[in-house]
Amino acid sequence: MTKLNAGMKASSGYWFSTRSWTMHPVSKDGEALPGAAGEIYVRIPLLLAFIVAPLMGAAFLMFLPFIGFYLAFSAVLRPVIKVFRRSANELAATVSPGWAPGEAHLTGKRAEGESVEEKGPPAAESELSKVAHEVEARRSDGK
Repeated sequence: MTKLNAGMKASSGYWFSTRSWTMHPVSKDGEALPGAAGEIYVRIPLLLAFIVAPLMGAAFLMFLPFIGFYLAFSAVLRPVIKVFRRSANELAATVSPGWAPGEAHLTGKRAEGESVEEKGPPAAESELSKVAHEVEARRSDGK
């Protein structure tokens, strides 16, 4: 079987495109084959063309309804899937752990620049000491 690329001059006969699965009849010698660059055409004999063409049509008729059902169901289910995907992403963000990749946990090493002292808000300690002094002052006044 003869193979030619799209755009090349072909002899008369039937040419089958392996990329688009179409048959292109060439009526005159020297006519250029249609298609994009890189598309390959195979010359098939007339007897084989009579067998292949109806089979291609039958395959198209058999699979066309399934393709239509698939497209209809995917168009209907796409918004539903978006809702579940969005809620799953929100749930994953809520349930995600509080650690960041690259942090050292359970290694006994302190992070760089971290001191030995415990950290806490200094404003809360000063307010607490003020309240403690006020309580002590009131207790001593009441005795």
